[in-house]
Amino acid sequence: MEFKENQTIYLQIGDYVCEQILLGSWNEGDRILSVRELGVALQVNPNTVMRSYDFLQSNEIIFNKRGVGYFVLEQAKNKIIDYRRKQFLEHELPVFFKNMNLLDMKIDDLKVRYEEYCKKTLKNKSV
Repeated sequence: MEFKENQTIYLQIGDYVCEQILLGSWNEGDRILSVRELGVALQVNPNTVMRSYDFLQSNEIIFNKRGVGYFVLEQAKNKIIDYRRKQFLEHELPVFFKNMNLLDMKIDDLKVRYEEYCKKTLKNKSV
């Protein structure tokens, strides 16, 4: 995993876990990788993974069965989507709109590209 400079590593690991849930790699009720297993897989200190898991637990995405491991909570996918939508609308979209304005772009300029992206994404999912 390539870590970005502008966000703490434990949050990036949290994003990775959430992405696995959104992609369906880990479903509600599934056991996820242990702290040690994910640390080895991502080549990070297990303490950093533990911090990520604590963050995800506090946001009701995962839970710990003592002595067994960490599991995906019910409704985790919906909570992740709600959280990511909020983050996108509050943080990323204003920057996007600012750039559109600076570049004198209109929504119609993006519509065709968005439709092409959607077609390509659907095509890749069916393969």
